[in-house]
Amino acid sequence: MQLHWDIFCHVIDNQGDAGVCWRLARQLAGEHGKQVRLWLDDLASLRPLCPAVAAAKDEQLCQGVEIRRWAGNVAVDRVGEVIIEGFGCKLPENYLRAMAAAATRPCWINLEYLSAESWIDGCHAMASPHPTLPLVKYFYFPGFSAASGGLLREHDLLARRDALAARLPVPAGIDISLFCYDDAPVGELLEVLAGSPDPVRVHVAPGKPLAAVQAHCGGNGPWRFGELRVIPFAPLPLDDYDALLWRCDLNFVRGEDSFVRAQWAGKPLVWQPYVQEAGAHLVKLEAFLDRYTAGMDRFAATATVDLLKAWNSTGRLRRAWPDFLASRREITAHARRWADRLAGQPDLCAALVRFCAGKV
Repeated sequence: MQLHWDIFCHVIDNQGDAGVCWRLARQLAGEHGKQVRLWLDDLASLRPLCPAVAAAKDEQLCQGVEIRRWAGNVAVDRVGEVIIEGFGCKLPENYLRAMAAAATRPCWINLEYLSAESWIDGCHAMASPHPTLPLVKYFYFPGFSAASGGLLREHDLLARRDALAARLPVPAGIDISLFCYDDAPVGELLEVLAGSPDPVRVHVAPGKPLAAVQAHCGGNGPWRFGELRVIPFAPLPLDDYDALLWRCDLNFVRGEDSFVRAQWAGKPLVWQPYVQEAGAHLVKLEAFLDRYTAGMDRFAATATVDLLKAWNSTGRLRRAWPDFLASRREITAHARRWADRLAGQPDLCAALVRFCAGKV
């Protein structure tokens, strides 16, 4: 049954690390009936994503998930039958020893970062014996192919998306969501959009995106430049952020969690991967673009590649934006086909439950 699951998460990016682990935890509890403990070293980071969380409490229950503060070694009252290291975080030493002493060896999973690179298919589900303890860790890679671990997707996600879309009026112009890191060319983007002859509404996420906009525009907003309106929004719980992505015509996203959710939105997206040494993030970008644009109209594919590369490295947004606008209808249709194709594969949570069933 693998009833008890423990997920450990060291928070670097609350919308990324904490967001992914929280989505996984609540899906395991809500859809698969698991008793889940989510161990976080920064509870405050989860509060914007789930306002019901009390950052000062060391233990609490929220949406069927037991949330525990993780500070150094933890009090081990029991060991889960499945233990997940979120993104390779190192487990507490006393918890690791308790795993080794358990009468039934638990299933130990290292939930890796998402990548479209082809090598992950060969590394997915690989076993790694511990050098000194009688434990085996399995590397679980999210991905875009049937040979990978798949992507997080709640069972009713696309139905909720489509139900909202059916209720929405069709506004004039374009709605854009902006969620990015602080090195994105935000100022250039706003200058390009300010020249639009049609209405453009940019919905700016709090934190680094808003700070970049404030640095360029001055003041606290909202701002208006011709047909461009720039509108900050307050921190959104995860489900409300999903709905924002569904409502917008183009979504600028970053990291992992918002990147995946933008794909389920079935709308055009511009992704900014987390910057890594030696340009490794650009390799990940190329790998995604190779997969994403396969089968797309050639002009639309070129426009998509140029816009994402301009956002991440070249900075030539003024050149890339007109071609994107000219191809927007085809890019939008392709984004929906892409989401539908991904939805034909098992979701990560269900696949993970099945994988662990054979290991415990």
